[in-house]
Amino acid sequence: MNEVLEKRSYTTLIDGDIPPWVMRFIKHTGKAINTYSMIKEGEKVLLSVSGGKDSLSLALALSLRRKWMPIKYELQAVMINWIEHPIPEEFRPRLAKYFADLDIEFTIKDENQYPASFKGEFNCYLCSRNRRRILFEECEKRGIYLIAMGHHLDDLVETTMMNLCFRASFTTMQPVQPFFDGKIQMIRPMIEIHENSLKQLALSYDLPVVKPVCPYDQSNIRAQLKPLIKELSHMDKYAREHIYNAHSFEGRL
Repeated sequence: MNEVLEKRSYTTLIDGDIPPWVMRFIKHTGKAINTYSMIKEGEKVLLSVSGGKDSLSLALALSLRRKWMPIKYELQAVMINWIEHPIPEEFRPRLAKYFADLDIEFTIKDENQYPASFKGEFNCYLCSRNRRRILFEECEKRGIYLIAMGHHLDDLVETTMMNLCFRASFTTMQPVQPFFDGKIQMIRPMIEIHENSLKQLALSYDLPVVKPVCPYDQSNIRAQLKPLIKELSHMDKYAREHIYNAHSFEGRL
């Protein structure tokens, strides 16, 4: 049995003790930002935080890369905490400290996951739409037009397969996705990052990961597609990259 290694403090990364594999993750995130011109000088970025490994890893990468980037940008973060499925109270101060250490303004918003307008209906699409609505409202209040999401390469591949197999459409999430005629843009800096890299980061460092409760987490279509995509990657280790490269994204160099 492999010995479980003791986690290191994420503060060692902030202090500059960044091992090569973490640096590759940060630079690969930066590569997508540069490829799609996601963040420019002086812009404000609102991070959508779930509390999971993905959004916490994105916050870390975006914060650390500011140390050596020639441009300056401001990071703010908001976590939508569903009242029906709240995070444990002990994680509130831990998350607040994490973002303070990263020099990112952080807010937790307690919101209803099932608003009255849903009339008792609920599914993954409605949940996602409700989250976007809240994020858009936050952008308007803060005077921000960039929303950074923690989606990664595996998310893109799963979305592609869902749309292809169940909607007869070869579409997926975009690296840069405009809303309201471009007044708000959703960016996905980790769109070329494998999920395994984020798992390794969370296993190696004491990120305050809290997994939000989702009643459909293990039964939705996305969860059912994961093992199928894993099988494809056994047949060709670049299967995910092939699916990514099959898309023609605007702005790609």
